[in-house]
This record gives sequence, structure tokens and C-alpha cells, in this order.
Amino acid sequence: MTNIRKIILPVALVAICAMIVFVIISNPPTSKRGRPKQAPQLAVDVETIKSENYQVNVASYGTVRPRTQSVLLPQVSGQITYISDNFRNGGFFRQGEVLVRIDQRDYLAEIKIAQANLYSAEQALIEEQARVAQAKQDWQRLGNSDQAPELVLRKPQLLAAEARVASAQATLSRAELAFERTEIIAPYTGRVLQQRVDLGQVVSPGTQLADIYAVDYVEIRLPIRNKDLAYMVLPEQGLSTQPLPTVNFVSDLVGQQRWQGKVVRTEGAFDNASQQLFVVAQINDPYGIAVLNQDQSNQQSSHASQNNGQLPIKIGQYLTATIAGNKVEDAIIIPNKTVYQGSYVYLVEDGVLKRQTIEISWQNQEIAMVSKGLSADQLLVTTPLGQVNSGTRVEINRLDGIAQTNKGNKRGTNAKAGKGRKRPNAQTEQAPAKPAQLSAKNSGGQS
Repeated sequence: MTNIRKIILPVALVAICAMIVFVIISNPPTSKRGRPKQAPQLAVDVETIKSENYQVNVASYGTVRPRTQSVLLPQVSGQITYISDNFRNGGFFRQGEVLVRIDQRDYLAEIKIAQANLYSAEQALIEEQARVAQAKQDWQRLGNSDQAPELVLRKPQLLAAEARVASAQATLSRAELAFERTEIIAPYTGRVLQQRVDLGQVVSPGTQLADIYAVDYVEIRLPIRNKDLAYMVLPEQGLSTQPLPTVNFVSDLVGQQRWQGKVVRTEGAFDNASQQLFVVAQINDPYGIAVLNQDQSNQQSSHASQNNGQLPIKIGQYLTATIAGNKVEDAIIIPNKTVYQGSYVYLVEDGVLKRQTIEISWQNQEIAMVSKGLSADQLLVTTPLGQVNSGTRVEINRLDGIAQTNKGNKRGTNAKAGKGRKRPNAQTEQAPAKPAQLSAKNSGGQS
């Protein structure tokens, strides 16, 4: 029995294995083949490119400086006996106002001395004139028919007396002028920038009394980028009859404050350091100086009305400026975020992506003006893409800011800009599942 089992078991195992192999070969596995999956389309937002008349506004900046700034200096010496209430840091004053008065007593005494000397000289002149007349009569009484010599007629003595009178008059005028100079008069309507002396202080010629500046208008020196010059009409003395460019100034020092001014002149040379041209803008009546001609009771209300409740402009204050430039007709304007490396954009044509090389003629922080490479009615991709190959199939997610409910592959194939464009019908076409958005970072932007 043992030998029989040893023979039968191997044969049975071989037979079983043969049957299993036969079954497997007779029933091969089958796989269900479906349609090949299409690569997911790239969903993008697009805008229709339009040509328009665009007003160029040039951005700049600068600090406020006074039209005229002066240092008050006395021309006489003495002790300060009077200081105006307006002679304080930040004080406003009118033209002709007495700001400082120096002790006048010494100068009044000098006037009286000069007057006395003048009276004495005039008296001596009268006496000498009488002597001249007497000498002439004596010469004629002697029967002399010839012209009397000048010494006989005392003409040298007369000239000396007249000279002493003239000298006394000049001395009196100089004493009166020194007396007038004891009062420091405001040369213009302005404001005190820094007071340097006070009541009771003794000053002399050359002592700095105060720094003052005019307040009829202030000036701001503004740099202009070289690429902006072609889009501006700058004032040149005697060369331009165009209206002065308007400038809008903004300061965020305390809230947002605004002023309006004009570009009044162009500097005559480029700045050596920056190689930029500077223009000078002017803001008229920044402090409401008209109120300085009114009485004190009306000043506060008028001044507040003039400045609309905002903080008055300060010397040295930093301002950002927007200068009105030229108007460009039929300009192609696109957002900076759609420009990559400053040289190309993405368009959608026939449902695929196209990289388009462009040339930018002018650009600011928000937009770019394209001179070559784009035309009206093209579809500009506004979605940040980064590096994407041309020919990539895309599907339009939003067109001119309007969500597109029909997201088929034909999106963008026959899309046309302008009036009368036929929108997809959301009721007759079923929208597929929303494709995955490309999250690559936009490597472009403003160059």
C-alpha cells in the first residue's frame, strides 16, 4: 500500500495542476477599455483688450519749501524793548508790521544833536552870505569897474559855509535813518520759522533775529522720470503757450490731506546725481493769507474755512504729487499684473493659450501702455500663470469680470470682443465639474 500511494499521489498532483493551467488558459482575463482621459483644461480669467483715449498722470514727490526765506538782521545796535505778539515760532505777520523795536533813546538824542548842528551851520551860512553882500558893496563904493576878485567877495568862505550846512543835513538824515532802523519791519506777509532773540536782549548789526518766510505761495521741487518727459508739456520761459499743468498733492501725515497747484517752471539742467529733470510746482495761498488783512476776530473762522479743517501745510512736509500729462488717443492699456518680465503677456486664441511679446511705451505702478504687440478685441489673460507653454488648452472662467457658466472646450474659440457678443446659454448646456486652478506664482508683473 505504501508503494502504491507513492506512485498515485504525484500523478494526481500533476493532473490537478494541468487542469488548473487549462482553465486559466481557456479563460483569459479581460479589461474594460474606456475613452482616454483628456488632460484637465486650465481655467483662466480674461479681459477684452480695448483702445481708449487715456489721460497720462505722472507720479512724483517732493518737500514743501517757501517761495522766499530770509534772515532778519538789525542794522543798528541796542537793547530790544518791544517784540510783536506775532514774533513767535509759527506766528503769522503782515507786510509792514513792526516785529522788533530797539531802544530808541540814543538815536533820538543823535537826531537832536544833528538838528542843532544844522541850525548852527545854517546860521553861519546866513552870516557869510551877509558878508559877501557887504564886500560887494564895498568894492563898488571904491569905484572899481573891474570884476571883484573871489577872495574880496569871500566866495571861498561862502562855499565853506554851504558845505557845512550840507554836511549837517546829511548827518541829520543819517541820524533819522538810524532811528528808523530801530524798528524791524516785516518785508512781506509771512511767518516766523525760528525766533532767535527775545525781549531785553542786546543786539548789534549782524545779530540774527529770526528766520522768516513768505506765505503767499509755497513751492515743491518735483523730479520727472526721463520716460515721462515725452508725455508732458512742461513750461519753458517764452517757449510755451500751453496752460500750466495741474498738480494734485496728497499727504498722509494726519489723515489724508489734499492740495492743488500748478507746474510754474522747469529747471534749466538735469540733476547731476539722478540725471533727472526737475520741475517746480506752486501752491497758491496755502495758509489763507487773505485773512491777515481782516481783524483778529474774523481770522480764526476765515482761516478754518480756507483750509477746510485740515492741518495747514508745513515747510519741509513730504508730499506725493500727480501731474496731469498729455492725453493719448487710441491707447492700449493693460494691468501690470498681466505683464511678465516686462516683455510678454498671455492671450487666449481658439481655446488655447498664446504667449505674445509686447513693447511698453509708458508704465506706472498700476498699468502699462502697450505700443506694439496687442490690438483691440484680443482676449488678455488676467489670471497669474507663471511659466506656461503656448498651446496649452484653456477654459475661460470669467470674461470681462462676468462668470461664464458654459465651461466647454469651445470656450474662447469664437469669442469676440465688442458690442453684440453672444453669451453662452446656461439653460441649454450643462456645466462640467470645475477644473483645478493652476496655483503657480505669477513670475511677471511690473518690470
